[in-house]
Amino acid sequence: MKIVVITEKPFSENAVKGIREIIEKAGHEMIMIERYKKKEEVIERIKEADGVIIRSDKIDEEIIKAGEKIKIIVRAGSGYDNIDIEACNKARIVVMNTPGQNSNGVAELCIGMMIFGFRKGFKEGKGRELKDKRLGICGCGYVGKRVKEIAEGIGMKIKIYDPFITTENQVKEIEELFEECQIISLHLPLTKETKGRIGYELIKRIPYGGMICNTARKEIIDEEGFIKIMRERKDLIYVTDVAPTSKVFKKN
Repeated sequence: MKIVVITEKPFSENAVKGIREIIEKAGHEMIMIERYKKKEEVIERIKEADGVIIRSDKIDEEIIKAGEKIKIIVRAGSGYDNIDIEACNKARIVVMNTPGQNSNGVAELCIGMMIFGFRKGFKEGKGRELKDKRLGICGCGYVGKRVKEIAEGIGMKIKIYDPFITTENQVKEIEELFEECQIISLHLPLTKETKGRIGYELIKRIPYGGMICNTARKEIIDEEGFIKIMRERKDLIYVTDVAPTSKVFKKN
């Protein structure tokens, strides 16, 4: 079998070495597609693939149709909204993800961005500490749980919103989380229900001087509502590693 690894943003050298060792030990061939610029490059190479490994690379119906031999697609990460699941079902392709594998790295990044935001980008002037601040974790999966552990270790006070679990310090409604917490950490998956869920009516509830930290998906933010409230509330801070790319943001 030929396993094609598609990564516009490459894996680390150690990760590639590990993947290659596993694939070749099993008697298969590994083909790398890294730093590609156009979808056509993927379409051309994927024709020979029996299996595919991706990161955040988009696998749409056109790519799936080109890969007539594909039997399985593995997403290195939790979210699989970059894969056309319906097209995969029609083509009888198995789709798998790897939840939890990078949860600590994302959680550390999340806490680091909170510090960066409250320290005003480490510029001169008075910053704030995270200790004793009320942290609202919106979505408590692998990453959310790890953020909770780290935050508790530095003395933050935790509230959690997640309708799919039962845990301590949990609020029943998302509005309550935004009203009570000075920092909101977003860890929602991108679904039909969560797309555009975080908008004007929620964000305006955050206490004065509050912060939103988004290491989830940019699409869960209602961008028009977000721009409106950020113009009205100059006290708010927004930190993210998933910068919006829509025309709404480019205009503003």
